Amino acid sequence: MTELKKFPEYGNDYTFSNFEEKILEFWKEHKIFDRTLEASKGKKQFYFYDGPPFATGLPHYGHIIGGMIKDIVPRYWTMRGYSVPRKFGWDCHGLPVEFEMEKTLNLQGSLDILDFGVGKFNEACRGIVLRYTQEWRKTVERMGRWVDMDHDYKTMDKPFMESVWWVFKELWNKGLIYEGKKVVPYSWRLTAPLSNFEASLNYKDVQDPAITVLYPLVDGAFKGNTAIAIWTTTPWTLPANLAVAINVDSEKVTYARYALVQPMGAITHVIMAESRAEAYGYTEKVEAVYAKDLLGLHYEPPFSAYVDEERKKQSAFRVLDGTSFVSSTDGTGIVHMAPAFGEDDFYACQSAGITLVDPTDMNAKFTAELSKDSRLSSVQGVFVKDADKQIIKILKDAGRLLKQDVLQHSYPFCDRTDTPLIYKAISSWFVKVESIRDQLVANNQKIHWVPEHIKDGRFGKWLEGARDWCISRNRFWGTPIPVW
Repeated sequence: MTELKKFPEYGNDYTFSNFEEKILEFWKEHKIFDRTLEASKGKKQFYFYDGPPFATGLPHYGHIIGGMIKDIVPRYWTMRGYSVPRKFGWDCHGLPVEFEMEKTLNLQGSLDILDFGVGKFNEACRGIVLRYTQEWRKTVERMGRWVDMDHDYKTMDKPFMESVWWVFKELWNKGLIYEGKKVVPYSWRLTAPLSNFEASLNYKDVQDPAITVLYPLVDGAFKGNTAIAIWTTTPWTLPANLAVAINVDSEKVTYARYALVQPMGAITHVIMAESRAEAYGYTEKVEAVYAKDLLGLHYEPPFSAYVDEERKKQSAFRVLDGTSFVSSTDGTGIVHMAPAFGEDDFYACQSAGITLVDPTDMNAKFTAELSKDSRLSSVQGVFVKDADKQIIKILKDAGRLLKQDVLQHSYPFCDRTDTPLIYKAISSWFVKVESIRDQLVANNQKIHWVPEHIKDGRFGKWLEGARDWCISRNRFWGTPIPVW
């Protein structure tokens, strides 16, 4: 390396700001970062993977903290004698850009985008993705981070998208890709699924109806005059009910049969968890009911839109084992299951061979499918949460509503549109993580973690329970998945 000029004098100004700016000038004038890269060429390489930011927004405190760590680690390994090339990148795809363009173009979700034209919409997105790059460069350089911003990469560039395709093809060749469904947080305003992290960004305290509904048993010893009682805060999911779940661990929850204070038609008795009976005004049980004796019993669902031969073959509308997720601390200790709208419901019904039904469209409005039950024709085309009152009225008129309350609780809202989320089964492409879970857990033990407790703590526990990874989004501005 050639000899550097003497470091500049500061005069009487020793403020941190002045000191830092002089150092930045010195680095820039003598191309210090470039010279470290040149000096380490040919040495063993340290691979640094960076999650790039969106340039449609300005850098904030969180970016600065992350950027500091992303700067410290490569500097450390450079000083350890490694070659550590690092380029700045831009995340150009995804919902943040799409939603910004939707607002600009006054569009309301996927259907409007399709009418507008996907090609025109994507070109409009392309035009705004790099609008704040100069502000980003100013912040990144001012914080002293050494990273190449002159030869940056963009996720919308063909070479980057082709690298994603290569990874996808390698996974495909290994038999690790499949198409299926998964229940995810869903923004009906964006007509798009969100990650669990995105769904956790905007919780609000809201009031929802909390209703207890009677499901008359149609076989077994209790056939004829006894119903099981379920509790739900999402009445709109009841038309898609396909099963109920109970806790069969008798040490945690036991069930009992009680006489109704006032018979509801042919129903004179109700079954619920003993621990919840007092909340409903029942203090004396007629008889104890073993959970194992409830398993497999069939009931009459609250609505008949899906009472058909297909559901009959699958033995739907029966009591399933839900020990892993059914509690006795709220509700009735018996859980209504609509597998299209709940993760636990989805996996329990899938294991029982019951396929889901989803009577909603992309905008979370009920479709004409529900009209198979004539009572539900009035909710066709209605947003699901707006249909709660009508569904509750139908249940009340049918003598199925045991109790109606209002529950105030914390509920997730879309962080971008400030509209309530729902949970919905979306057709997606998955990586078979569960099939290689043991390998992932074993490889995690070979990693040096800082701090060390992460290995067997938060990350290790997450790996042990990892499920198949949903890698697709039903959107437009992104890397297309190469499946024909």
